[in-house]
Amino acid sequence: MAKEVRVRFAPSPTGHLHIGGARSALFNYLMAKHTGGTFVLRIEDTDQARNVETATEKLMDSLRWLGIQWDESVDTAEGQYGPYRSMERVHLYRDYVQQLIDENKAYYCYMTEEELEAEREAQKARGEMPKYSGRDRDLTEEERAAYEAKGIKPVVRFKVPQNQMITFQDSVREEVSFDSNGIGDFVIARKDGVPMYNFAVVIDDHLMKISHVIRGEEHLSNTPRQILLFEAFGWEVPTFAHASLILNPDRQKMSKRDESIIQFVEQYKELGYMPEALVNFLALLGWSPVGEEEIFTLKQLEEQFTLDRVSKAPAVFDTDKLAWMNNQYIKEASLESVIELALPHLVSSGRISENMGEERLEWAKRLIGLYQEQMQYGAEIVTLTEQFFKKDVDYTEDAKAVLAEEQVPEVLTQFANELDQLEEYTVPEIKKAIKATQKATGHKGKKLFMPIRAAVSGQTHGPELGDTIELLGKAVVTSRLHEAVQQ
Repeated sequence: MAKEVRVRFAPSPTGHLHIGGARSALFNYLMAKHTGGTFVLRIEDTDQARNVETATEKLMDSLRWLGIQWDESVDTAEGQYGPYRSMERVHLYRDYVQQLIDENKAYYCYMTEEELEAEREAQKARGEMPKYSGRDRDLTEEERAAYEAKGIKPVVRFKVPQNQMITFQDSVREEVSFDSNGIGDFVIARKDGVPMYNFAVVIDDHLMKISHVIRGEEHLSNTPRQILLFEAFGWEVPTFAHASLILNPDRQKMSKRDESIIQFVEQYKELGYMPEALVNFLALLGWSPVGEEEIFTLKQLEEQFTLDRVSKAPAVFDTDKLAWMNNQYIKEASLESVIELALPHLVSSGRISENMGEERLEWAKRLIGLYQEQMQYGAEIVTLTEQFFKKDVDYTEDAKAVLAEEQVPEVLTQFANELDQLEEYTVPEIKKAIKATQKATGHKGKKLFMPIRAAVSGQTHGPELGDTIELLGKAVVTSRLHEAVQQ
């Protein structure tokens, strides 16, 4: 009988949810859903100096927004596997630290930060890779007592076996090996008894019966330490899967200071991206579906996801493709959903008032609908609709070229006259005015439509012309037509 699949996403509450973390959470979630397993959200808050008070709730809000729902976490009934916050499990870790000390698999180390730094500098000077020398690995009771008498608080280090190859089968990277001689005895508990990440995560993964550890390649170097700890306790080692690095558009490794890419999920939410699109995009960062299709619902991803289609080749975060993909979702969304994405940005930019009347609100909604096909994300509505909030027109070079054509004064003057005679300023009547202009001047097609569009919008391409003219308003359009004639 196959072992139950239990996976986990274990972020540190140090800030907003990064896109790399979001991808890891998504892959774990999809693995659980595909196999009928369990997805655990665990909060690794042992690095107390870096913890941010509101970070856990923000992380959870971002996951909920993406549609990634966990089965077990700090907000669920704990059952036999809780608590799900590391600092609430410190008493468990201390017992296991003591077990390793009692079994001579770990020891107290009294080296100060100054001594450790001097040791590292000396190793660098000799051209060696810095690692702990093992000075306190075999202290006598008398030597320990002497350090204790000086009031030096020790850390606890794990005794790394020497001359051993640590080999495991990674579900993505296949066989991976590390030489234990390159690791050095690592710290498993700080001076205050709080465990280090690599120790706490092993205890938690074992006690929570985690079957698969799916995470980013940046965690690969942690794996040999964790395997050594699993083996020291005589526990079964979970299946590891390390997804590829995510590179920026320049194919360079991303850093959190990289400004070529928006890096946090909350920022995409604020910009008016659709969560379904971001999930679809993140799923394809290092995972390949069957076939050529690129647009998937979350349910479809759940049905298709398997680890054997996760790639070890680096994934490039293509911002243009994300914008294209989000546009595909916006085009298929209800107008009400698109209004929810875009309207707040018209308000925050000062284009319309938050306390606008019903008539102005309806105008704003129609304006957003006019650009639904074109919009790549909600905040883009501000630049897309700039022409509707300016007195003067900024003509593109293409528009200037159109307005320089010889038939333009005749077309624009006639169209302005036709608009003046309208009793109702509506799209059907505006279309009649355009047809009347065609009949009166004999100009049609591009010779007719392009000058009108260029004159009223400053552009040669855009949304439906009749709607654009109506939403601009009769006074603005008439003024722009006369101004264009005089260019």
